[in-house]
Amino acid sequence: MSEFFDAALSFPAVLFSFALLVVAGYWAVVLLVGLGFDALDADADTGAGADVEGGGFGGFLAASGLGGVPATVTLSLLICMAWFVSLTGSVLVRGVGGAVVHAVLAVAVLFAALAAAWLGTRTLVVPLRRVFPSVAEPSRRDFVGLMCVIRTVRVGPGFGQAEVTAADGSSAIVQVRQPSADLAGGADGMGLTAGSTALIFDYDAAGECFWVMPYEAPPPLDGPAT
Repeated sequence: MSEFFDAALSFPAVLFSFALLVVAGYWAVVLLVGLGFDALDADADTGAGADVEGGGFGGFLAASGLGGVPATVTLSLLICMAWFVSLTGSVLVRGVGGAVVHAVLAVAVLFAALAAAWLGTRTLVVPLRRVFPSVAEPSRRDFVGLMCVIRTVRVGPGFGQAEVTAADGSSAIVQVRQPSADLAGGADGMGLTAGSTALIFDYDAAGECFWVMPYEAPPPLDGPAT
């Protein structure tokens, strides 16, 4: 047993031993408390209206071929496999050569463990994608077609802000712009001012703003006559 602890606390296995304890603790909480798989997901803290397409840690995992499942599951698989391979390699190279040779072999074991963990996790992620349903990532384009309320004194081709409410009930302040052709002034009701309602009809990715147009919501239909 002492040899096992010596190997687990020696380089490079020690780099993953403490991470493995964190993984074990997390899944113990999941089983005992019923915490969701994605409670510590790297993308779970994305606010309403944030554009997270391809960004964040989830985007890194997807680019590495490890996307499609909760980040906690992917990280757990990576750490477990890297720990097992590094522990096995540490045992095999123990006592081989002098200090310099042993250090070189230990570094080689580290890279081999990382490569094996990535390859093994990628292999397991493929069937796991069928278990976890895919959820569309939030995008700023989700606001297109929604109503908003102007929060600045005016709105023009280069200035303006509005408050928009997402489908989940959360609200966000976004940058809005109004085409010059619509700026006929407040006299005819075409100019957007503070408190005006507008319709978001397009998103400008380059300018990171929304194009809006004046829009008055129709009054509610009267109930049936009694």
